[in-house]
Amino acid sequence: MSFKVTFATKWADFDPNRHMRHTAYNDYAAEVRVRYFAEHNFSIHEFTKHNLGPILFTEETSFRKEVHLGENITVNIKLAGLSKNNERWKLVHEVFNEAGKISAVIKVYGAWIDLTKRKLTIPPKEAQRLFDAAEKSENFEEILLSKK
Repeated sequence: MSFKVTFATKWADFDPNRHMRHTAYNDYAAEVRVRYFAEHNFSIHEFTKHNLGPILFTEETSFRKEVHLGENITVNIKLAGLSKNNERWKLVHEVFNEAGKISAVIKVYGAWIDLTKRKLTIPPKEAQRLFDAAEKSENFEEILLSKK
């Protein structure tokens, strides 16, 4: 299932060069992740209830086309990787400008953390199916975990 959100950009998103500042792209991608989780019955309230949070190990952004002041953007989410136990995941966001051209691609590699133990954890059964409906990227891969 495709999941995407369209945003009206705002003044604070832009830099003195009159294009969207680099960190704004990542802010919109994070917002899409949170909305995706909520749409799939795991809202911020659920994270709190289970003492769980998403963390990122890496975030890589490739810039392709400028976004200009006043443009709307659309940001999607695709699953690029998942471990068998759902502990770790890789997501890709594509940011499209108002003309429908890819403006940026954001790749994130993350996991779930137990907020009390401060250690990686397998998500509770309520979150085990979060990524079942996610559209997979062309290069989707299983994330292999090393045995400790």
